[in-house]
Amino acid sequence: MTFPAELKYTKTHEWVKFLDETTAYIGITDYAQDQLGDLVFVNLPAEGDALEAGAAFADVESVKAVSDVNSPVSGTVAKVNGALADEPEMMNKAPYDAWFVQAEGITDSEELMTAAEYEAFVAAEG
Repeated sequence: MTFPAELKYTKTHEWVKFLDETTAYIGITDYAQDQLGDLVFVNLPAEGDALEAGAAFADVESVKAVSDVNSPVSGTVAKVNGALADEPEMMNKAPYDAWFVQAEGITDSEELMTAAEYEAFVAAEG
């Protein structure tokens, strides 16, 4: 499992890649996709939708279950990765390239962990 150092992580297994202080990409971690199994469907928000830190903004369906994806930040959806709708398996193949949304106007965030903190959190969970 990988934990890229440039990303921030949540306890609900989402990652955040900040482009600047108010813009970021959001996705699910390698650990999350591994726990979910083969992903077969993703339900994404629309551009312009509001994001609230800690609240669900998307969901993924795997061969095991349907799971919410929570937003690590509050802001607005600037871009949606429409390619995930056609190829949800991208999340299994490259979870840190398969971002869900680009958020903008970020005003708040969940308690975010560094890669080392997240790796320790995952180890304690397992």
